[in-house]
Amino acid sequence: MDLGLKGKVVLVTGASRGIGRAIAEAFATEGAHVAIAARNAQEVQAVAAEIARQTKATVEGFATDVMQADQIKELVDHAAKRFGTIHILVNNAGGVGAFAPFEQLTDDDWLEILNLNVLSAVRATRAALPFMQKQKWGRIINISSESGTQPDAFMPHYNASKAALNNLTKSLSKAYAQDGILVNTVSPAFIMTPLVANMLKKMASEQGVSPEQVTSQFLANNRPHIELKRPGTSEEVAGAVLFLASEQASFITGTNLRVDGGSVASL
Repeated sequence: MDLGLKGKVVLVTGASRGIGRAIAEAFATEGAHVAIAARNAQEVQAVAAEIARQTKATVEGFATDVMQADQIKELVDHAAKRFGTIHILVNNAGGVGAFAPFEQLTDDDWLEILNLNVLSAVRATRAALPFMQKQKWGRIINISSESGTQPDAFMPHYNASKAALNNLTKSLSKAYAQDGILVNTVSPAFIMTPLVANMLKKMASEQGVSPEQVTSQFLANNRPHIELKRPGTSEEVAGAVLFLASEQASFITGTNLRVDGGSVASL
């Protein structure tokens, strides 16, 4: 199946590892020109070079702190200058912030997570929109979380930020549909990224059990509604992003595609 992505220019934030890297690799494999961004200059450029070697695609790495508004604008401008335009923007950069219950979270904790998970997407979208409007074609895909729909009792600031991102997606999908720009969300559940794998490995070592046992325990205690009874993979998330960016999804906008193994209980 031809996804119609060959030659498209794709910008992926937070793409030096995990889900972001898998997304970048998937687009590069389809023949897209890919710009990736992350904070560490040496790491993001090394990842870009590695993806380029593996896929034979053109991949550029840009050191960017998405918490800084001026750096996001520079990122989009530099990527567009390098490749001529921006066709597809994947707002993947984000984080969980302080791992704490509501009563322990400060105003600064809330402001930090909203800046990281929401305003970074707002600013990147604002900068990329003129290119998409000019060519009357664009795809904006925001990487959210199941917690934006089915929040946990802990980390309410993170849950609220992802809910805001879902809401932003829907609003933008209505605002720019007539410009040929489709805006969608992908919401992963428990994904076995390198960061998660290392966390589980550390927990296993501390408890004197295997990583597989810790993973089963974590699923049972924290994600009991994942019907497939396993973590997802970064590649499975990337596949959903690729589909929404493709010509096969040309009549889909404003949706929240959950890659969650059935975890979210609501329709």
